[in-house]
Amino acid sequence: MFSRQRAFAGIHVLQIRRHPRHQPRAFPRPVFRILRAARDRPWSQPCPRRHAWSKPWGSRAKTKYQGGRATESEGNTAKAIVQTRYGSPDVFELREIEKPVVDDDGVLVRVRAASVNALDWHLMRGIPLVIRLGTGLRRPKNPIPGVDVAGDVEAVGRNVTQFRPGDAVFGIGSGAFAEYVCGKEKNFVPKPAGLTFEQAAAVPVAGETALQGLRDKGQIRRGQKVVVNGASGGVGTFAVQIAKSFEADVTAVCSPKNVDMVRSIGADRVIDYTREDFTRDGRRYDLIFDVAGSHSLSECRRALSLNGTLVRAGVSSREKPTILPFFTTPVLSRFVRQKIVVYITKHRKEDLVALKQLIEAGKVTPVIDRSYPLREVPEAIRYLGEGHPRAKIVITV
Repeated sequence: MFSRQRAFAGIHVLQIRRHPRHQPRAFPRPVFRILRAARDRPWSQPCPRRHAWSKPWGSRAKTKYQGGRATESEGNTAKAIVQTRYGSPDVFELREIEKPVVDDDGVLVRVRAASVNALDWHLMRGIPLVIRLGTGLRRPKNPIPGVDVAGDVEAVGRNVTQFRPGDAVFGIGSGAFAEYVCGKEKNFVPKPAGLTFEQAAAVPVAGETALQGLRDKGQIRRGQKVVVNGASGGVGTFAVQIAKSFEADVTAVCSPKNVDMVRSIGADRVIDYTREDFTRDGRRYDLIFDVAGSHSLSECRRALSLNGTLVRAGVSSREKPTILPFFTTPVLSRFVRQKIVVYITKHRKEDLVALKQLIEAGKVTPVIDRSYPLREVPEAIRYLGEGHPRAKIVITV
């Protein structure tokens, strides 16, 4: 039978009386706490959320690591860059968060260095808007940015067999702009002995992007004539060196200030794009690896050989990124003899291992432009967005 209406937290709730034998189950205690918080809070304050970074210090048990395993303890925090909304680099804040908890299959890494990617710029802005379907419509689901990481293993899960505390590793860790990051065992490989942590942190995303674009999508072969457009950037510097490791003839396109640097990493020929347009000089190439996205599809095709391949990495435009090429390119490829590919990098451990082997063989060396401390991540992202960097930007922790 129905009874009176009652206001609760500003909402009218219709109460229902039930027979004692049909009483509903009691809510779990966490639900009661959330409801009481919603009822008692001032309307000027936001509803409580479950994010660790939004809770006051000491409000939950923190994680303490002893002997390489995780145990519960109070007062264990770490510093991290936090993003609570989309926008400019000013949305990043340095905060204290709870130290991450390692699960049975995970690895806890004490971060020594991280690096900045174009991905961080796009996720900061939430543009193109379609990416928010996966990252969060109004605010980022993962409030700590960064993916490239290098550091020391501090703790491992009980199912982890490859690493133990103290090992130096590099790889992919979501939330890398922090003092600690957790990730699956498959996301990390041992750091090459000859690299610093800063150099190792520069490798994962940029290196995998270049390797997958040239080897898998472009099917690069010995003796081919290859163009790397955007050769002085993070991906481009890896692409030039990887293409040379396949014994290809490499033409690199970059700005005038970076000509000497690009030549020093192995390019056979360097084009200053302010003086020469590689799509109009009459040369034909077997493979164009386009990172910069500075030429139209028809212009790039003009520089391809009859059976050549054009590979474009992700959303090339920094200011107006679009996913349209992912739909139009497969359709166009059906009507032309040349192969046209647009792709997004997928993390694979075997690719990190391949990059490690190239580095240890002396065929690839990460190139670093600038280094920033953790508190200056906003400045590092702003520097990236302004289009100034050459090679990689690194965050030291």
